Amino acid sequence: MAQETIYLCNFRVSVDGDWLCLRELSDVQVEMPPILPSIEDGRDPRTIERANLLNVSKLIIKELIDSSLSHGRMLDDDHVPLQQFFVVLEHVLRHGLKPKKGILRDKREFWGVLEVIEKFAPEAAEITTSVREMPNIKTPLGRARAWLRLALMQKTLADYFKLIIEKKDDVLSEFYERGAIMVEDEGIVITGLLVGLNVIDCNLCIKEEDLDQPMGVIDFSLYLRDNKVPMDTPDSDSAEGKSKMATILDQKNYLEELNRHLNATVTNLQQKLESVQTTNALMKEDLAITKNTILTLQEENSTIKKEKEILLNDHKRKLELTKQDIDIERETYQTSRAGLDSLVAEAKKRLEDETQTRIDVERELELQISMKTEMEMALRLLEKDIHEKQDNIISMRKQLEDIKTLNLEMYKKLQTCDSNLKQKTEVVAKLEEKTEQLVNTLKEMEKNPIQSDFKSC
Repeated sequence: MAQETIYLCNFRVSVDGDWLCLRELSDVQVEMPPILPSIEDGRDPRTIERANLLNVSKLIIKELIDSSLSHGRMLDDDHVPLQQFFVVLEHVLRHGLKPKKGILRDKREFWGVLEVIEKFAPEAAEITTSVREMPNIKTPLGRARAWLRLALMQKTLADYFKLIIEKKDDVLSEFYERGAIMVEDEGIVITGLLVGLNVIDCNLCIKEEDLDQPMGVIDFSLYLRDNKVPMDTPDSDSAEGKSKMATILDQKNYLEELNRHLNATVTNLQQKLESVQTTNALMKEDLAITKNTILTLQEENSTIKKEKEILLNDHKRKLELTKQDIDIERETYQTSRAGLDSLVAEAKKRLEDETQTRIDVERELELQISMKTEMEMALRLLEKDIHEKQDNIISMRKQLEDIKTLNLEMYKKLQTCDSNLKQKTEVVAKLEEKTEQLVNTLKEMEKNPIQSDFKSC
């Protein structure tokens, strides 16, 4: 256990009504309540510490509730039982706490335990945030004290303790060692005792209170007295003298134990001071080395910047030359492309003219075909008419001769139309050949535009 914490491991603290009884363990045989494990000779000091803290907590919480109910007023910072309650609660939370390695040797801070509560109870985040934002609190111990006071004023302290006790396998195992009061059955009992504090009202001024002061010490003198043993002998004066002597011896042993712990605390603080001074000297040496390193790096940085400027100027010069070459090549390409575009435009115009001519010829051909079709229809009608009028051939010979004459004329016209049709068909075939040639020429020009440019030049 840390030397700065006083748990009176060589003494047994028990509750007798409104008083604490302090006896050396070698002189007293103690029967523990059923909820606590039995204590035998050579017992674990932590078991004794847990029992002592539990008994002190019972007595202080009982006195705190009784004083609040008897006076019927709101408790403030000056109320001594309330001050002692917070001291005992700090010792309870610090009992068995795993140390954190740091520059100032080992640290035991239970602020981390209280911070974890907001993960399981979102309403606790308001208290934690308020404590973090208090400008007058600088240390984790001060924040933990402010947190406990705010939770007590909001009457949620017992609920939060119950929550972390229920989650002790997930939360407390990370912060506490085995045998700590928070992970044993005594933690459950203390949680039940805290429920009784919901009947009291507190008004604590946290901003004006110095909460960063060192860990407090439990003032047992407010509750200690010797156990009253009924005397059956008539010599009451002798029994009273023995009782006073026992009380004086108990107080003497307590003061000696307190003195030993205070001496150990002073030694520990001196060691911490020496460690801090050594660390400060090392940090000064590191600072000087770091300053020299910074100067060297600054010189190297200036040299690198100069080299960077030289390289940047060379790069800009090369970039300008490359840009000029690209501009010349672009102008050459644009000139060649302009000539090629004019050739392509001329070829497209010729293709459009030829296409229009072909369309006109096709239209005329369709007209001739329609005329031929009409003539064929007329011939069929005439043939039909001839068959129908075979019976009247004799009577209508003259008309037949006229019709033959007409047929001859129409036949001549038909021959003329056939000859015209053949000529136009030949013209269309020639136009199609020319069109195919032009299309092939355009395809070749599109495939090899650069060669065409050079040829045109």
